Amino acid sequence: MKRLEERIQTCKKCLLGNLRTNAVPGSGSYDAKVMFVGEAPGYWEDQKGLPFVGKAGKVLDELLSMIGLRREDVYITNIVKCRPPNNRDPREEEIRACSPYLDMQIDIIRPRVIVPLGRYSMSYILRKFGFEPEPISRVHGKVYEASTLFGRVYIMPVYHPAVALYKPQLREELKRDFLKLKELLSRA
Repeated sequence: MKRLEERIQTCKKCLLGNLRTNAVPGSGSYDAKVMFVGEAPGYWEDQKGLPFVGKAGKVLDELLSMIGLRREDVYITNIVKCRPPNNRDPREEEIRACSPYLDMQIDIIRPRVIVPLGRYSMSYILRKFGFEPEPISRVHGKVYEASTLFGRVYIMPVYHPAVALYKPQLREELKRDFLKLKELLSRA
Protein backbone atom coordinates (compact mmCIF):
# COMPACT_ATOMS: atom_id res chain seq x y z
CA MET A 1 0.00 0.00 0.00
CA LYS A 2 2.85 2.40 0.76
CA ARG A 3 4.21 2.00 -2.79
CA LEU A 4 0.73 2.62 -4.21
CA GLU A 5 0.34 5.75 -2.08
CA GLU A 6 3.69 7.01 -3.38
CA ARG A 7 2.51 6.46 -6.97
CA ILE A 8 -0.67 8.42 -6.24
CA GLN A 9 1.37 11.26 -4.70
CA THR A 10 3.32 11.72 -7.95
CA CYS A 11 0.56 10.90 -10.45
CA LYS A 12 -0.01 13.19 -13.44
CA LYS A 13 -2.42 10.96 -15.40
CA CYS A 14 -4.93 13.82 -15.64
CA LEU A 15 -4.85 17.61 -15.39
CA LEU A 16 -5.72 17.54 -11.68
CA GLY A 17 -2.20 16.29 -10.95
CA ASN A 18 -0.86 19.66 -12.08
CA LEU A 19 -3.34 21.69 -10.01
CA ARG A 20 -3.14 19.98 -6.63
CA THR A 21 -1.32 21.00 -3.48
CA ASN A 22 -1.37 17.40 -2.25
CA ALA A 23 -2.76 14.17 -3.64
CA VAL A 24 -5.06 12.41 -1.19
CA PRO A 25 -4.51 8.62 -1.40
CA GLY A 26 -6.57 7.70 1.66
CA SER A 27 -6.11 6.96 5.33
CA GLY A 28 -6.97 4.44 7.98
CA SER A 29 -6.41 0.76 8.60
CA TYR A 30 -4.98 -1.40 5.82
CA ASP A 31 -6.85 -4.30 7.46
CA ALA A 32 -10.18 -2.47 7.63
CA LYS A 33 -13.38 -4.45 7.50
CA VAL A 34 -15.13 -1.40 6.03
CA MET A 35 -13.96 1.03 3.34
CA PHE A 36 -15.59 4.42 2.74
CA VAL A 37 -15.22 5.82 -0.78
CA GLY A 38 -15.94 9.49 -1.38
CA GLU A 39 -15.89 11.38 -4.62
CA ALA A 40 -12.90 13.77 -4.59
CA PRO A 41 -10.86 15.83 -2.13
CA GLY A 42 -11.99 19.33 -1.21
CA TYR A 43 -9.96 22.37 -0.21
CA TRP A 44 -8.87 21.16 3.25
CA GLU A 45 -8.14 17.67 2.00
CA ASP A 46 -5.92 19.15 -0.73
CA GLN A 47 -4.10 21.25 1.88
CA LYS A 48 -3.51 18.38 4.33
CA GLY A 49 -3.27 15.37 2.01
CA LEU A 50 -5.89 13.50 4.05
CA PRO A 51 -9.49 12.55 3.19
CA PHE A 52 -12.54 14.07 4.86
CA VAL A 53 -10.84 16.63 7.11
CA GLY A 54 -13.14 19.57 6.31
CA LYS A 55 -16.74 20.18 7.38
CA ALA A 56 -18.03 17.01 5.69
CA GLY A 57 -15.30 15.11 7.54
CA LYS A 58 -16.66 16.34 10.86
CA VAL A 59 -20.08 14.96 9.88
CA LEU A 60 -18.45 11.65 8.91
CA ASP A 61 -16.61 11.53 12.25
CA GLU A 62 -19.92 12.06 14.10
CA LEU A 63 -21.58 9.28 12.12
CA LEU A 64 -18.68 6.89 12.73
CA SER A 65 -18.70 7.69 16.44
CA MET A 66 -22.47 7.13 16.56
CA ILE A 67 -21.93 3.50 15.48
CA GLY A 68 -18.84 2.90 17.59
CA LEU A 69 -16.16 3.30 14.92
CA ARG A 70 -13.08 5.51 14.68
CA ARG A 71 -11.11 6.56 11.62
CA GLU A 72 -8.35 4.17 12.69
CA ASP A 73 -10.83 1.27 12.40
CA VAL A 74 -11.83 1.94 8.78
CA TYR A 75 -10.22 2.98 5.51
CA ILE A 76 -11.36 6.24 3.90
CA THR A 77 -10.52 7.24 0.34
CA ASN A 78 -12.00 8.84 -2.77
CA ILE A 79 -12.37 7.79 -6.39
CA VAL A 80 -10.47 10.87 -7.57
CA LYS A 81 -7.31 11.48 -5.55
CA CYS A 82 -6.74 15.18 -6.41
CA ARG A 83 -9.03 18.16 -5.84
CA PRO A 84 -11.05 19.35 -8.83
CA PRO A 85 -10.96 23.17 -9.18
CA ASN A 86 -13.57 24.98 -7.07
CA ASN A 87 -14.73 21.63 -5.68
CA ARG A 88 -16.59 20.86 -8.89
CA ASP A 89 -17.82 17.30 -9.51
CA PRO A 90 -15.19 14.89 -10.81
CA ARG A 91 -15.21 14.47 -14.60
CA GLU A 92 -15.45 11.13 -16.35
CA GLU A 93 -11.86 11.30 -17.63
CA GLU A 94 -10.60 12.04 -14.09
CA ILE A 95 -12.53 9.09 -12.69
CA ARG A 96 -11.15 6.89 -15.49
CA ALA A 97 -7.57 8.04 -14.75
CA CYS A 98 -7.86 7.56 -10.97
CA SER A 99 -10.12 4.53 -10.60
CA PRO A 100 -7.32 1.96 -11.11
CA TYR A 101 -5.81 3.27 -7.87
CA LEU A 102 -9.09 2.69 -6.05
CA ASP A 103 -9.33 -0.79 -7.55
CA MET A 104 -5.82 -1.58 -6.23
CA GLN A 105 -6.73 -0.20 -2.78
CA ILE A 106 -9.77 -2.50 -2.68
CA ASP A 107 -7.61 -5.47 -3.73
CA ILE A 108 -5.01 -4.71 -1.03
CA ILE A 109 -7.41 -3.99 1.83
CA ARG A 110 -10.05 -6.58 0.91
CA PRO A 111 -12.86 -4.95 2.88
CA ARG A 112 -15.98 -6.92 3.77
CA VAL A 113 -18.12 -3.78 3.33
CA ILE A 114 -17.69 -0.88 0.89
CA VAL A 115 -19.66 2.29 1.59
CA PRO A 116 -19.80 4.64 -1.40
CA LEU A 117 -20.38 8.19 -0.16
CA GLY A 118 -22.39 10.05 -2.79
CA ARG A 119 -23.56 9.47 -6.32
CA TYR A 120 -20.24 9.40 -8.19
CA SER A 121 -18.64 6.82 -5.94
CA MET A 122 -21.93 4.88 -5.79
CA SER A 123 -22.12 4.76 -9.58
CA TYR A 124 -18.51 3.63 -9.99
CA ILE A 125 -18.58 0.99 -7.23
CA LEU A 126 -21.92 -0.51 -8.29
CA ARG A 127 -20.78 -0.78 -11.93
CA LYS A 128 -17.44 -2.26 -10.85
CA PHE A 129 -19.26 -5.09 -9.08
CA GLY A 130 -21.81 -5.66 -11.85
CA PHE A 131 -24.81 -3.67 -10.63
CA GLU A 132 -26.72 -1.02 -12.53
CA PRO A 133 -26.63 2.30 -10.66
CA GLU A 134 -29.82 4.14 -9.82
CA PRO A 135 -30.26 7.59 -8.29
CA ILE A 136 -28.70 7.78 -4.82
CA SER A 137 -32.06 8.90 -3.43
CA ARG A 138 -33.43 5.45 -4.34
CA VAL A 139 -30.54 3.25 -3.25
CA HIS A 140 -29.03 4.88 -0.17
CA GLY A 141 -29.07 2.37 2.66
CA LYS A 142 -29.68 -0.58 0.32
CA VAL A 143 -27.24 -3.49 0.62
CA TYR A 144 -25.79 -5.17 -2.46
CA GLU A 145 -23.87 -8.42 -2.23
CA ALA A 146 -21.09 -9.30 -4.68
CA SER A 147 -18.55 -12.08 -5.12
CA THR A 148 -14.88 -11.21 -5.46
CA LEU A 149 -11.65 -13.16 -5.67
CA PHE A 150 -11.24 -12.54 -1.92
CA GLY A 151 -14.78 -13.55 -0.93
CA ARG A 152 -18.09 -11.82 -0.47
CA VAL A 153 -18.29 -8.05 -0.28
CA TYR A 154 -21.29 -5.99 0.74
CA ILE A 155 -21.87 -2.58 -0.80
CA MET A 156 -24.06 -0.03 0.93
CA PRO A 157 -24.31 3.37 -0.75
CA VAL A 158 -25.16 6.36 1.43
CA TYR A 159 -25.51 10.06 0.84
CA HIS A 160 -22.27 12.03 0.93
CA PRO A 161 -21.78 13.50 4.45
CA ALA A 162 -21.76 17.01 2.93
CA VAL A 163 -25.48 16.60 2.26
CA ALA A 164 -26.05 17.13 6.00
CA LEU A 165 -24.51 20.59 5.61
CA TYR A 166 -26.44 21.64 2.50
CA LYS A 167 -29.71 19.79 3.11
CA PRO A 168 -30.03 19.43 6.88
CA GLN A 169 -33.29 17.52 6.46
CA LEU A 170 -31.23 14.59 5.08
CA ARG A 171 -29.07 14.33 8.22
CA GLU A 172 -31.61 11.93 9.77
CA GLU A 173 -31.49 9.77 6.61
CA LEU A 174 -27.71 9.59 6.98
CA LYS A 175 -28.03 8.60 10.62
CA ARG A 176 -30.54 5.85 9.77
CA ASP A 177 -28.26 4.55 7.03
CA PHE A 178 -25.30 4.45 9.42
CA LEU A 179 -27.39 2.50 11.93
CA LYS A 180 -28.11 0.01 9.10
CA LEU A 181 -24.36 -0.07 8.44
CA LYS A 182 -23.72 -0.95 12.08
CA GLU A 183 -26.16 -3.85 11.75
CA LEU A 184 -24.52 -4.97 8.50
CA LEU A 185 -21.04 -4.87 10.07
CA SER A 186 -22.19 -7.10 12.92
CA ARG A 187 -23.35 -9.69 10.36
CA ALA A 188 -20.44 -9.34 7.91
